[in-house]
Amino acid sequence: MSNLDKDKATRDAEATVPAQQTTTAEPNAATAEPNAATAGSKTPTATAQTGGNGAAPGADPAVDPRLLVREQGFAGYLGEFKRKIRGGELGAVPVVCGLIIIWGIFEFTTGRFLDPNNLSNISQYIVGPGLISVGIVFVLLLGEIDLSVGSVAGVTAAISSVLAIKQGVNEGLAVLLGLLAAAAIGAVHGFFFAKIGVPAFVVTLAGMLGWQGLQLHVLGDTLSLNNLSDGVVHTLNNYYFEDIAVAYGLAAVGAAGILLTALRERARRKAVDLPHRQMPEIVLRTGVLSAVLFAAAWVYNQYKGLPLGITIFVGIVVLASYVLRRTNYGRQVFAVGGGIEAARRAGINVAWIRISVFTTSGFLAGLGGLFVASQSGVADSTLGGGNTLPLVIAAAVIGGTSLFGGRGTPWSALLGILVIQSIITGLYMNGSSSQAMQYMITGAVLLGAVVLDSVSRRTQKSSGRA
Repeated sequence: MSNLDKDKATRDAEATVPAQQTTTAEPNAATAEPNAATAGSKTPTATAQTGGNGAAPGADPAVDPRLLVREQGFAGYLGEFKRKIRGGELGAVPVVCGLIIIWGIFEFTTGRFLDPNNLSNISQYIVGPGLISVGIVFVLLLGEIDLSVGSVAGVTAAISSVLAIKQGVNEGLAVLLGLLAAAAIGAVHGFFFAKIGVPAFVVTLAGMLGWQGLQLHVLGDTLSLNNLSDGVVHTLNNYYFEDIAVAYGLAAVGAAGILLTALRERARRKAVDLPHRQMPEIVLRTGVLSAVLFAAAWVYNQYKGLPLGITIFVGIVVLASYVLRRTNYGRQVFAVGGGIEAARRAGINVAWIRISVFTTSGFLAGLGGLFVASQSGVADSTLGGGNTLPLVIAAAVIGGTSLFGGRGTPWSALLGILVIQSIITGLYMNGSSSQAMQYMITGAVLLGAVVLDSVSRRTQKSSGRA
């Protein structure tokens, strides 16, 4: 081949390469469009390739239909609800329906289950175990377990009571020191798990035994201390806001908060041209939730008034839910629970998240232990033992928190413990106060919740949504 022919072949090859690269890049740009649409934003690369509108020039932009649900109004939400049911994304629907059925059955059999005094008493009984269960939700979101919460609850109550009664420390300060000890215990568990690499099951199992021993040691020979009359611990579960304006006022504040939050989110999403809730939906949603709040306030005011315990419990659930859903920290907790390696590669400090979660679990276990002591009237060697651990774990799972990590909400703890306590109270009112029957029914409900969770996950995987 002559030099002239070689030069011509070289120029032909150079002209061919850019054409091949351009052809190869087109599928990548097309692939990027759905991803950008799904995320609700456009990447700079995709924008440059598609002329700034997320689609190729002259073509309609690719939009994920799920992003249009809110703009389609009630019809869109009905279709979304059907899609979630088919995909196994059941949320709180099963537990709410189950709770309604349980209440209906016991009201039919007793005729007084839904009396205001009974409902108020149930709401008092759930506070202590419910707070412990909220901490369990945080741990379950990581796909781990904390077996020490019962012992931590017991040792917290023991430390606070001994300091206040035997040592003469101011009771408020004694309670604070007990809660700090509970948080420190949780941090120790998290350290051994996150930094040393000891499995959480082993660490917290050792803690369950060790802190129970410390509880007995702190109490000493008495093994039981009565709460100070009209003291801080006594007040936690025995104080009622008798003025009806308090219950109705908090209901009004809650309703206003729901409305303002919805309007703020709508304005924020509308400002950046994202799908948002329509006003009729916001009005209906706020109306339904407000009706529930005011109905609860009416029930409490028919008895002794709004209990301090349930006010604190719901407030902590709301705060925990906000932290998990609306903050970077909460998103990091879900990310670690969804996949440790992926979270680490995303720049998340996995060790810190794990330690902080177990610290939260310890603190809430200690707070729950104080409420249990307030309800029983004593801090003794049995507090936190018996069926406390299985009940608080069952409450979180029955409420909808997954044992496999990555899915759950603090509201799960409230709903789950409400189901369990409703079963216990209803059986007692029907004359079946034996623990054998309570354990069997609670165990059956727990098994059903876990089976439902497993089937739901399998359905999501088969539909490509896991």
